Amino acid sequence: MISVITPVYNGEKFIESCLKNVIEQSCSNCEHIIVDGASTDDTVVIIREYARQYSHIRWISEPDRGQSDAMNKGIKMAEGEIISILNVDDFYAPNALNRVSAIFSRLPKPSLLVGNCNIRGNNDKIKEVNKPNRLGVVKLIARINPFPLNPSAYFYHKSLHQQIGLYKTDEHYMMDLDFLIKAVQKAHVKYVDEVWGNHRQIEGTKTVTLFQNGEHEEYIVRFLAEHRQNLPWYHQLHFLLVDIQVRIAYFSRHPDELLPSINAKFKLLPSLIKKWSLR
Repeated sequence: MISVITPVYNGEKFIESCLKNVIEQSCSNCEHIIVDGASTDDTVVIIREYARQYSHIRWISEPDRGQSDAMNKGIKMAEGEIISILNVDDFYAPNALNRVSAIFSRLPKPSLLVGNCNIRGNNDKIKEVNKPNRLGVVKLIARINPFPLNPSAYFYHKSLHQQIGLYKTDEHYMMDLDFLIKAVQKAHVKYVDEVWGNHRQIEGTKTVTLFQNGEHEEYIVRFLAEHRQNLPWYHQLHFLLVDIQVRIAYFSRHPDELLPSINAKFKLLPSLIKKWSLR
């Protein structure tokens, strides 16, 4: 069974469409767990009404410590062996859950199954399609290939959390990427070139605000650097090889910059030679 977990706080604008989206999947082998953070708008009123009509909907409403905490509560409530996080303003492509369920029947445990995701702007038009087709830990941290931008397009065995722990409750922006970096090191990873998720990048949300403030790049560079430091030596060696490949590719396109770069790297070479010659 797939356990779809939706963390929400004051999400009356989207909660009904979120509930309907899961219902319209017509997946008999799923449950929808809503974890509300004690909303002060009509979110709970809408959830309660739908839960009366549909037995696959389970929910709680209580204060929490943020989105990661809410997701962890949902995981602990989950009765399915497959987990999916569906944020209240995102939605699945038609028949995504049945398709995912069929693929999981052939996958080993624990597995991380990844599809494509439509990235939508304020007008709901598709801006790009996120296709994270190569998911190794070095590639994620080095940002060589795109990583999954939204959990509506990836699914995984609940048992994976037994190996990597739950979502970090003190991480409020990159909890998804933190999870993925840990997950790809432990799980069997499978990518399928199909659109399963839709992610709305909406004005006022915390991630979009971080972009608009110009803080996103600095935050993610620091975040990835911390993860890189914690990797074992053989991944560090892989990083070194990747860095060399990146530099070769860059200077093959910009040969005029090669000599200045070499001079900058080795500007201390004459003094070092002199120092060693005096010994």
